[in-house]
Parts: sequence; C-alpha cells; structure tokens
Amino acid sequence: MVISRQGIVATSQTLASQAGAQILARGGSAMDAAIAANAVLGVVEPMSDGIGGDLFAIYWSAKTGKLAGINASGWAPKALSIEYLRQKGIGSMPQSGIQSVTVPGCVDGWEKLHRKFGRLPWRDLFQPAIYYAETGFPVTEMISGAWGRAVSTIDHDENGRRIFLHNGAAPAVGEVFRNPELSQGMELIAEGGAAAFYRGPIAKALLKTSDRLGGTMAGADLSEFESEWVEPLSTEYHGWKIYELPPNGQGMATLEMLNIMERFSLASYMPLSADAFHIKMEAQKLAYADLQRYLADPRFATVPVAGILSKKYAAGRAALIDMKRARCNNQPGEPKRYAGDTIYLSVVDREGNIASLIQSVYLSFGSGVLVEGFGFHLQDRGAMFEMDPEHPNALAGRKRPFHTIIPAFMEKGPVHIGFGIMGGLNQAQAHAQFVSNIVDHEMNIQAALEAPRFTKLTFGGCDVMIEARVPAELRAELSDRGHRLELQGDFSSWMGGGQVVIHDSATGVNYGASSPRKDGAAVPEAPDYFKTRDRGQKPQARSGAKDKS
Repeated sequence: MVISRQGIVATSQTLASQAGAQILARGGSAMDAAIAANAVLGVVEPMSDGIGGDLFAIYWSAKTGKLAGINASGWAPKALSIEYLRQKGIGSMPQSGIQSVTVPGCVDGWEKLHRKFGRLPWRDLFQPAIYYAETGFPVTEMISGAWGRAVSTIDHDENGRRIFLHNGAAPAVGEVFRNPELSQGMELIAEGGAAAFYRGPIAKALLKTSDRLGGTMAGADLSEFESEWVEPLSTEYHGWKIYELPPNGQGMATLEMLNIMERFSLASYMPLSADAFHIKMEAQKLAYADLQRYLADPRFATVPVAGILSKKYAAGRAALIDMKRARCNNQPGEPKRYAGDTIYLSVVDREGNIASLIQSVYLSFGSGVLVEGFGFHLQDRGAMFEMDPEHPNALAGRKRPFHTIIPAFMEKGPVHIGFGIMGGLNQAQAHAQFVSNIVDHEMNIQAALEAPRFTKLTFGGCDVMIEARVPAELRAELSDRGHRLELQGDFSSWMGGGQVVIHDSATGVNYGASSPRKDGAAVPEAPDYFKTRDRGQKPQARSGAKDKS
C-alpha cells in the first residue's frame, strides 16, 4: 500500500495519478484532483474514457461524514426508438456506430461536482490534460495492447483512423502520441465550462458528425441534458456498511451478492478454497438473474430495489445454493457478454475527503464515431438497451440505458474506503469479491485488489472465467461441482483493474492501492518540503509508540 498523511490519487495510468497529486499539492480538494486526473485519462487512455462518455461518482465529506452521489449518464436521443430502428431494418441494438450513441454525461457531471466540492479554479483542472494532448505522452504497455486490439473499431471512421492510427497500427509501447484536436476541445471546456460542450462549438461539431452519419441526435438532446444527484444505496456486511449508487447502474447486484454471501461462514474458509469460490460464484448468478430482469432507468420503469436488497429476500436466494453442485439455470433469456473499457479512480485529500469516480465510453473507443475537429470518440451506451418493448430496459427516447459503471464506498468505525473495479459486467461481482477479501479474509487493500478472482460476463449457464493463479487442485474441484471454467492469465484484464483509497479518521493517515491489472499507480501528494525549510521551521512530528505513520 501507499501510506501518507498527505493526499493520495490512485488511477489506471501513472501520469494521471501524478497530475491529480499535483492538484492536491496546489490546495485542490479530492474532487478537484479527481476531475483533473479523469481529464488526463481521457488523453492517455482514450479507448476507455473521455468527454464522449458517462460518469458516476460518490463523494465522502470528512467534515460532515455524509455521502453524495451523482449519476451523469446520458439519455438516448429523443427521436431514437425501437420503431425507428426497425424501420431501418435493424432488429437488435447496434453495438457500434451512430445509432448506439447516447448523450455523453461526463462534462456536465464534472461541472456539477466542481461547483459543489471544488476549491481550485475550474480552468486549472484541465491544464494537465491540455499539456499531454498538445505535447504528447509515451504510451504505456497495457494501454498499447488495448489500443491495438481496437484497430478495427478505430478503422471504421476516417477521422479516428487519421488521429489514432499510424500506417494502420496503434502506437507501440513508449511511442509518443499527441492529440492537438482534443487539446482544442479541452481548452474550450476549460474556458467555457459545460456550456461549450452541450450548447457551444463542441455541441455543433457533435451534431454535424451525427447528421453526416444519419444519427438522430438533436440540439435539444444535448442542451436539455442534466446529470442527477442521487442517494447511495447501502447494505450491512459483517459490521461494515457498503454503498453503491442506485439504478440505472448495476450497483444493486453487488449489494444483493453480499447479502447472499452473508448467509455463509466465508470467514471460516481459506480465501483460495473451493467452497469460498463456489459460494461467491453461485451468489453472482442469483444476483445477476435479478440484474438482467429488473435493472432499468427508474424514471421509466419500476425497479424493485428495496425487495432485491432485503435480507429476507437474500435468505431465500441463498437457500437455492447447493454446496455440492453449480446451478446453470438461474438466468432467463439468451446469454449476452457485456465487456467494456472503463477507468476508475479514487482520491483522498489531506483533510480525508474521498472521491470515488468512474468514467467510460463503454466498449473500446466506444461507438467508433469520432467528433469532427475535437479528437474524441462518442460512447456506445445505447448498445445496452433492449429491443423488446416489454422489457424494463427497452429503448426509448430520453431514457438512460442499463449501465455497468459503478463507483463504491465502504466504512466501519474510523475507516472509510473509496473503491472501484472496472470491466463491464465484471464490476458488481468484482466489488463483492473485493469486499469479502477485506471483511472475511482480512486482507489489506493492495492484497484485496491483487487476489485471484473469477468473473462471469454472460447471463445464464455455468461458464465462468478464472485467473490461472487459482491453484489447479481448486479449479479441478470447482469443475467437479459443475462450473465450466475458462482459464485466463495470471492477472487478466477480464477481471478488471481497480483503485482504492482509505482515510483513517482516528489517525489522520491515508492509504492507497492500485491493481497490477492496469498501468497505473497510487501516487501521494508531495508535502512542500522546501517552503517549510526556507522559513527556518522544522516540520512537526508526532512522537510515541502510537504514531502509526
């Protein structure tokens, strides 16, 4: 772990973590640093996030002890409907292209979060991103690999191909990449705020791009969009309180999984045991059956959140688990694989405020549609809608789709933890496994992130991906119980990278961790050593055996 009495910024790319840490050193809040780091990630990890995508965040105030949540996920264009697509001969939701595009919510979310929790001037937050877009940055290993796997998506758009490919190839590791068009867009946002994106020059370019490709986006779809402050959901898990955001995000599945897992004595099992893995795998399938059936935009459909999160309901679901045999028939309907490229970051500042923020363009490089003149791709979140008009998540104008990206928070006594793990449908189940590693298996946050995991990215069946670090004899026992294991690498990207920060209110000490499944790091804010020495003052130090720092 990274341990400091200063702030810490944990992201999936070290340059972004460093930028956030510098914002903290300039007197910025946790949210200032989160926004600055997120903006840099949109430059250095463009396949995963950026101003063309959506955002969710949780903010914990150390002073008040209160949580705030924001849902900055965009809606479908008003004119986009099931009937419209069927008239065009489209029978299933497009997974890319202009008809998969929903309004990007990120920039509006940034602005609302800054107004409520920011300290530094808005313009300052974008200087690191503008710097890297203008002068360039060396591409890192995992980002280069993900970029290379997305060449076919980039290649669909001549503007994307011009900016993001060189002679038809993605940048190699260490190759310096520049995006001056994105720099211009960031400059406009830095000067004009969200208005530049939703009503100004960027909006005009977005609409021009949509019109050229036959999209339905209208000016009012952008100008009338507003992100929404929401109340986090929570459950108790063995004395810890775990928080997720409400629908249209999938966080309720994490809480349902934990409620089911709580019915078993997971703390009595070794973390790498067949029984522990079996219980978590079976809880995942039960919770995701409900996720598939009920998750939708609550402004359009009734989502039975209270029932799904009730302990009594969990007891009934847990009773369905057979310790000797995997159940393969919990999920109705045709299986679908929802993977995704996402960034998650967490920040704690020196006062102990915590920002838990997640942002994404969904699949790698989103829809593949690049906004002309501004160097960023639009998300393909519309791909998550259903074409069945009777389904709660059926496509409709001004409706938000089923959303996979979820930030999280947990606390017990003086310990407050902002955490998140990326990767489409992996996220809710990865959150539950992380919480269990902390609570049941007493791991520290770095060990809990690194521990071998499983993930299931389909609805239905007994298929499940598992990392190769899980011992062979344990995998054999799981296979004997009916789990159909798909073996992945030791630190597989399918399991999702993650970041974590802690503030200990009792000691004032902060902790940070970053998953080895990504290129990033947890970077601490540097104290102003030189200013202190120049004044002829000695830094104050605590003394005595109780000083944990």
